[in-house]
Parts: sequence; structure tokens; C-alpha cells
Amino acid sequence: MTIHTVNTTAFAGQRPGTSGLRKKVSEFQQAAYLENFVQSIFNTLGDCAGQTVVVGGDGRYFNRHAIQVILRMAAAHGFAKVLVGQGGILSTPALSCVVRKRGASGGIVLSASHNPGGPDGDFGIKYNIANGGPAPEKITDAIYERTRVITEYRISDAGELDLDAIGGARIEQMDVEVIDPVADYAALMGELFDFAAIKALFARGFTMRFDGMHAVSGPYAHAILEGLLGAPTGTVINGTPLEDFGGHHPDPNPVNAAELVALMSAQDAPDFGAASDGDADRNMIVGRGIAVTPSDSLAIIAANAGVAPGYRGGIKGIARSMPTSTAPDRVAQALKVPCYETPTGWKYFGNLMDAGMVTLCGEESYGTGSSHIREKDGLWAVLFWLNLLAASGKPVETLVREHWARFGRNYYSRHDYEAVESKAAEELMTHLREQLPALAGQVIDGYTVDFADDFVYKDPVDGSIASKQGVRIVMTDGSRIVFRLSGTGTEGATIRLYLERYEGDVAMHDMPAQEALAGLAAIADRLAGLHQRTGRDRPTVTT
Repeated sequence: MTIHTVNTTAFAGQRPGTSGLRKKVSEFQQAAYLENFVQSIFNTLGDCAGQTVVVGGDGRYFNRHAIQVILRMAAAHGFAKVLVGQGGILSTPALSCVVRKRGASGGIVLSASHNPGGPDGDFGIKYNIANGGPAPEKITDAIYERTRVITEYRISDAGELDLDAIGGARIEQMDVEVIDPVADYAALMGELFDFAAIKALFARGFTMRFDGMHAVSGPYAHAILEGLLGAPTGTVINGTPLEDFGGHHPDPNPVNAAELVALMSAQDAPDFGAASDGDADRNMIVGRGIAVTPSDSLAIIAANAGVAPGYRGGIKGIARSMPTSTAPDRVAQALKVPCYETPTGWKYFGNLMDAGMVTLCGEESYGTGSSHIREKDGLWAVLFWLNLLAASGKPVETLVREHWARFGRNYYSRHDYEAVESKAAEELMTHLREQLPALAGQVIDGYTVDFADDFVYKDPVDGSIASKQGVRIVMTDGSRIVFRLSGTGTEGATIRLYLERYEGDVAMHDMPAQEALAGLAAIADRLAGLHQRTGRDRPTVTT
């Protein structure tokens, strides 16, 4: 084996987005494209000698090839050890767990999360730091700057390793350990939740469907739900990870998981339904005839945290992304704990958790989690709901309605306009920002604007500033209109419009969400020129 230094030329556009670098597979397949980005990660880290790194992904197309390249490059940079998931599989939350448990210096996640897979689909790569969470902007910015000036990369000419056999191997002077991808994560879940109570729930005949969406959560759900907890075989559907996710879009929402939603609306529906996404960090919770919004799920988990052994000591605080509804804020107020509003991106929760300021975190894009790791965690949320169902003996709908009766209902929806021409999307946001100074105090279709701004976040731990994080138009009754551009797509730009209306009257809790929010949607369209500027007469996806 020999370590080679290979001359290369920089590629434009290798700036990491909200969750790393995401591009079409065809872009990653360009000669040296992946190598350049990995080299830029290692250049940013500096001296890697003696360090341990964890590597794994969601099993999508190009995952195995990328891992072999990363292993040979890690060996060329003096890493002492790499831990890699068997078959190249390691969910994003499981990787965070392994980094923390094994004391690794960081991890490399190979995933484009909820984006489609396959040869014509998407691929992604991101670096997680020693706390197990996504690298902060100061690191991702440094990686990007190095991608712009890179002239060479280092790689061993070692042959490919067998990723399917658990055990050890060596490349150059580096040890490679292929690990069981589920074991460490399952052990942690057993510490947090009352597995005995959940197992007894299934033993009493409780029925469930978990849709793995042919993504990475399948092996974890099979091992934990059907294995450790005794759920009947067949509880987990679409549980085998496929390189193209079976041709489906692995995003757990009522649109892409329509099969599960239809099943849960049938007369013979199971008691409980759930789904997770490509890399297992998102979740969808469904009861008989009711899909729980991510914002409500976070609020309900926070209000009932004490049912789970890992949280019986109480929670220190809650954090939510700015576009997420204010439902968790009301719970925090009742519990007399702080609720922090952050930009979108799980990396913003990391400082708060490391500082011991929050226990529970959530984003409206079906991401929920806690300080047990530093990533959102799809199966964790499902297990929390199972623990709550076991402890309360009540169905999902009853739990949701009781929560609304106590705290009020936050009608909430997200409208996605996907693959919009980037220039048109930027012009729309500029048009909105130009109107902000004059909006406060205006009465628009019966709503009075309390304030309007472009969200700026000052991290309470390190004082760092994140600006232009989304346009907020907040009404005096608490209703909100939020616009932001997504950083997780790979084509054009995705405009996200978030609508929220609070309703405290129990008699008004049964309106269809889109009907309740129609007035706000009309105001949003008028202020932004949404349909005119995008050329779209409706959202691509409504959740």
C-alpha cells in the first residue's frame, strides 16, 4: 500500500447547506469531486494523527463507494481508527450516539436525508463534531473556503474492505472496525424509555405500523420494535434499506407517506402509526384518523416528559426552530422553563444542549429529539409516543385533544414551492424584506401586524450571530406568516411558507387546517407576490 498525493482542480459550488453538501449523484460521480470535499474537511481539521472518526450513511446509491474513498483518505491523513457501520449503514442519530459513546473526534455522515435516492437522485455528505452534532457554521464555512483553493488530495491505494463482515481490518497504519450499526443506539434507547411497559402494551394486543420507507430506520425498527419490544412481525413495513428507497420519496409527511395515512384512516386501522425518513432523523406520528403535526408532537412530548425514565427528573428547557409553531412555548411557560427560538438547522441546538440549557428540541420539518444525542432522532420520538401510550392507556387522538383543551390549538401548515428558479426566489425574499419597515401597525384583512422582521439569532452561549434566517410577519393575536429559503434541496430553490394561527376556543378546534389558515395564506401571497413571481398557482407540497 502506498499513499499518493494527487493533483486536483477546485469545483465551484461546494458550499455546505443546512445539513452538509447535497448534490445530484451525477455531480458526486465526477472525478475528484468527492475527494476534494473530503480533503477540505481534513484540511480544516488540521492534524488528524491519532484521532478516531465514525463513518456511515443511509444506504442510498453511491454510499458504499464513498465510504471506501473516505477510508483510504482517512488512512492517508494519519487517523488511528475509523468505526464504520456494517454494510455502510449508520443512521444519523446512531452515528451521533456512537461518536459520543466511543469518544470519537467526529463523524462523517453520508446522506441527503429525506431527498430521493438512486442513480438519478441525490447524495450528501456532512461532518459532525466531537459532541456528535453537525459542524457549526464556522467549520462549514472553513471547509467551503478550502474547497475553493484546493490543489491536491491524499489517498491510499489500498484495496476495498469488506463492509459486510463485523470485525477489524487495517489500511496503512489505521485500524478499521466494522460495527453493528444498531447495538449502541438500542442500548441508549433502553436507558431512556420504559421498555417493559411498552413490551407489555404490545403483549396486550396493541397494534402498530412503522413505515421505514425502504430507508435506514428499517433495521433499527426491526431490532427494537419487533425484537426487543415484542411487536408482532409485520409491524415494520418497507423495512429493508434500498439504494433508491424503492423509487419513493423518503420524507415522512402526509403527502409522501400517504399509504400510511390512508391505512390509519381505515376502519380496521392499527392503534398507532409512524414513519421515518432516509437517514432516520425525522418522524411522523399518526393516530387513528389523525396525523400529529411536528410542532404539536414536540409540545405533547414536553408536557408529558416525565412518563419516560430518562426524563423523570424534569426538563431544563425547550428549543424550537423559528418556523416551528409556538405550541411548545406555551408548554414551557406552564412548566416554568425557558423556550429558545433558533434558526433552522439542528446545529443551532448543539450549544444550548452542551451548556445544559435545554433538554428537548424540535423543528417543524418532522424533526424531534433531546439531549441524549446531538441530532434529531426519528425512532426516539416514536418510542417516546409508545411510552406515553403505554403509561396513559389513551389513544393518540385523545392525547392530542386533551392537549389542545389545556393549551389551545395552533393551526399550522407549511407550503413548499420546490425547484423555483433561484433568481426569482431571491427576488421574492428581497421584495419581502423591503416591505418590513412599513408593516408594523398595518391592518390587513382583519389582522393587525404586531411586528415584521428578518429573523436574527444571537447564540446565548457563544454570542455568535446568524442573520437573514427567515422573514417573520407576526400579528397581534399571535398568528404568524414566515418565509424562508430551504437549504436542503439540490435543484433551484425551495421557498417555504409557514402559516400559524392560535385558537384557544375548544369549540373551534375541529376546522380543517387549510380552511383555518386560508386568510393568512391570502395575505402571504399578496405581500410576497408568491404566485406571480414563481409562476405557480399552488404549492408543490402542503403539509
